[in-house]
Amino acid sequence: MQLPNLKEAKVRTKNKINIVKEGFILDDKYKNLGKNKTYYIKTYGCQMNEHDSENIKAILETMGFTESASFDSADLFLLNTCAIRENAHNKVFGMVGRIKHLKEQRPDIIAGICGCMAQEEAVVEEIMTKYKWLDLVFGTHNINNLPEILYNSIKKQKLEVEVFSCEGEVYENIPVKRDSKYKAWVNIMFGCDKFCTYCIVPYTRGKQRSREPKYILEEVKKLVEDGYKEVTLLGQNVNAYGKDLGISYGMAELLRDVAETGIDRVRFVTSHPWDFNDEMIDIIAKYDNIMPYIHLPLQSGSSRILKLMGRRYTKEEYITLFNKLKSKIKNASITTDIIVAFPGETEEDFNETLEVVEKCKYDSAFTFIFSPRIGTPAAKMEDNLSQEEKNNRLYKLNDLVNKYAKEANLKYQDQVVKVLLEGTSEKDENMLMGYTETMKLVNVKADKKYIGQIKDVKITDVKTWSMDGELID
Repeated sequence: MQLPNLKEAKVRTKNKINIVKEGFILDDKYKNLGKNKTYYIKTYGCQMNEHDSENIKAILETMGFTESASFDSADLFLLNTCAIRENAHNKVFGMVGRIKHLKEQRPDIIAGICGCMAQEEAVVEEIMTKYKWLDLVFGTHNINNLPEILYNSIKKQKLEVEVFSCEGEVYENIPVKRDSKYKAWVNIMFGCDKFCTYCIVPYTRGKQRSREPKYILEEVKKLVEDGYKEVTLLGQNVNAYGKDLGISYGMAELLRDVAETGIDRVRFVTSHPWDFNDEMIDIIAKYDNIMPYIHLPLQSGSSRILKLMGRRYTKEEYITLFNKLKSKIKNASITTDIIVAFPGETEEDFNETLEVVEKCKYDSAFTFIFSPRIGTPAAKMEDNLSQEEKNNRLYKLNDLVNKYAKEANLKYQDQVVKVLLEGTSEKDENMLMGYTETMKLVNVKADKKYIGQIKDVKITDVKTWSMDGELID
């Protein structure tokens, strides 16, 4: 049994990151562990978690498991979790309660928790106290070891916990079962060293560590050969890519080389404003297949609060970067993250955030009330705001965000845009859905034979968060 340790997770050394080139080798004794059994994975959180689940699915299928479309009928349940906010924590344990009821009816089913919540000391302590009936817990650093963890849990017939609190390694050649045949996630780096005072990610994901360029480019080239139309380069802070490799090759060079593979669309998330340099902007502006969509977290419009958050930039520096992106990148669509009611936020601080939103007029924003994470510095800061005031600030911010989101979409009315048609629309099974180059959701009147293609679409109706359109032949 290996339990998480928050203090150890914070340690950063100058040790060279180990690259495990043979990242996954399945021992013969695990090959039939899932024979005639099904699995179901519920994923919470960011794109990194979604891609981790793609790796987990592939590993399980090498062991003989098949994916179940139904939660109720699966033999193995895994909850791949997010630790960013309290809401995600509550959702996970709500799901754990549902699994417990199923286990009472079907005692042989196997249930486990993995991902970022599994890396938290307090969460694992809670599991071992209140949820001992779970079968396995593993973290973000040892997905490749899932077969052994699962085997040991079944053999011992008790809770198996294996969570490493460490700087982490880079594993290449982990199998993947992609959720889409047309767009793919590609990890370019792992972990984060920024240690924003509110954020648990540096503790749950480890030290910033980049994959070597050759492995990333090999993966993208293979995706091109397989007919993929779009790749999204993933990392907790992609703009810092390569800084830990000790070579004069960074995110700008990587974007250039990925674009030159000929893939139709290149995206990247998530960016930290502090590391967004002019070279990156010039490359994005130069290549038509690097999409003009940028997610640029603001977090707060108050320089005083940004300093308390440990964000390393001021309001003025952020606005300068925003304007540079808008002026240099044609048709740039910029979205953001904003936290309201950070400890110590005054009415004046909050109004400064509203002023930045007024200036930037974001295409959309993910907005949240501050959620303290155990072990982070911000969790110890004094919070004097009432829940009512926190809610009021969020409502006020959302009203402004929604106003500008609708305005941004209205510019597309009657315009012809290129849409990657990904599948059937949730709102109407007779329509298809997809995204524009600027990451706008479009529901399209089109035959299913066009799924997987990038087509010209005329926008016929605009809403705040989506648009309708018709195919242009």
